[in-house]
Amino acid sequence: MTTPFVDFDLISSLEERAFNAWPAQKSALCGGWLLRLSEGYTKRANSANALRPTVAFSETLQVVEHFYARHGLPAIFRLSPLAGAEPDHALDQAGYRKIGRTLVMTASLATSAQASTAHDVVIEAAASDAWSAGFSQANGVPSGSQAVHDRMLAAITMPAAFATLIENETPVAYGLAVAENGAVGLFDIVVAPDARRCGAATRLVTALLEWGQAQRATRAYLQVVADNLPAIALYRKLGFDEQYEYHYRIRP
Repeated sequence: MTTPFVDFDLISSLEERAFNAWPAQKSALCGGWLLRLSEGYTKRANSANALRPTVAFSETLQVVEHFYARHGLPAIFRLSPLAGAEPDHALDQAGYRKIGRTLVMTASLATSAQASTAHDVVIEAAASDAWSAGFSQANGVPSGSQAVHDRMLAAITMPAAFATLIENETPVAYGLAVAENGAVGLFDIVVAPDARRCGAATRLVTALLEWGQAQRATRAYLQVVADNLPAIALYRKLGFDEQYEYHYRIRP
């Protein structure tokens, strides 16, 4: 049986870009793992992530558990193919449950920049108060996490686009794109419940991809929860294909 080819260089480049695009407030490097801290807001920004593991996982497990306990948070592992098979098995044996299976998808973009055709999408270089409040409401961000969320957005150091789709003078969809070294990442695409299944997400994503082309991006990437079938179908229509997946391990 032929072993599927895994492009670790591609995975590593996408992982690094995603870490830059959604920065943690604090981080530490331990044995080839990146430990991220952001006051407990989102698993992505409060988890241990493999980069290039250099020590036995039994040692890493102990370090990670002590690290997050010291900061008053549960130990969460985000396992991409860069982690290898051992951590997943060891964490399963240690009672960590598997959650949040997520696909990482990419698409090629035209090399020439285009003027945006989505005239109903407003794009800003920083998160305004209106964008942050509207996104938080549409995405159900708890009020107690609003300040943490805003600080994380303000910490993005790469060129960013905060997009709002306006329909009948009312904001109905929000999204974020971050450009870095020829690639644009899409994050937090959210449509207000009353505006779903009417093409709003397609128009918003298209505008963000056009913005990415204007930043000289030739490819795009995104992360989507594996059971979000409508979103996956949309992204496939826009030319995205799955490259790899990751999931979380967290102790109950």
